[in-house]
Amino acid sequence: MKKYLAEFVGTFTLVLFGCGTAVVAGKEVGHMGIAFAFGLALLGMAYGIGPVSGCHINPAVSLGVYTAGRMSAGDLVGYIVGQVLGGIAGAGVLLVIASGMPGYSTAVNGLGQNGWGPGYMGEYNVSSAIVFEFVATLLFVIVILGSTHHAAPTTQLAGVGIGLTLVAIHLFGIHITGVSVNPARSLGPALFVGGHALAQVWLFLVVPSVAGIVSGILYRAKLLAD
Repeated sequence: MKKYLAEFVGTFTLVLFGCGTAVVAGKEVGHMGIAFAFGLALLGMAYGIGPVSGCHINPAVSLGVYTAGRMSAGDLVGYIVGQVLGGIAGAGVLLVIASGMPGYSTAVNGLGQNGWGPGYMGEYNVSSAIVFEFVATLLFVIVILGSTHHAAPTTQLAGVGIGLTLVAIHLFGIHITGVSVNPARSLGPALFVGGHALAQVWLFLVVPSVAGIVSGILYRAKLLAD
């Protein structure tokens, strides 16, 4: 249970700080500030809860670790439950905080939800959203599996490499989908915003999950590991 609670706390933190920066301070810090908020939140949690659960805080990562043969099916379920609940709780607390801003509404200001198409960010189409989310998640999980592999030069610095990778992914992709690469991060805000965000959340649940599984298979087949 300690591992599952750690995953809850880590995902809660990622959603609250990452999506919260987009909602509360997005105009002030811009896309770069939002990108670093997500990356630094992950980096902090990597050292805060990493010794307990490994700090997946992302169902796509857990699926990759599982298919790579590094965790049990029981732990996979527990991790994903903790992550999903943490993402929902983080979005819920963000909604309470954001609601204190004069004139705030979820319909207008949102909760940092992901999306695509007319009216969303760069208005990229669904094909661009799918390709970006798949490739970005695949590469992200590959970085995680590689930097935490026993043959990595120093696993103590894994959190730095992983956090900076998430920053780079956001710098590239915020204008495309808002960047998910994490089903739990997407589900929480979408549940509270509803409407269009909830109708589109399927992509951010399915595509990153498939990408995580593929990355794990590549490692299990020793195509990316000794």
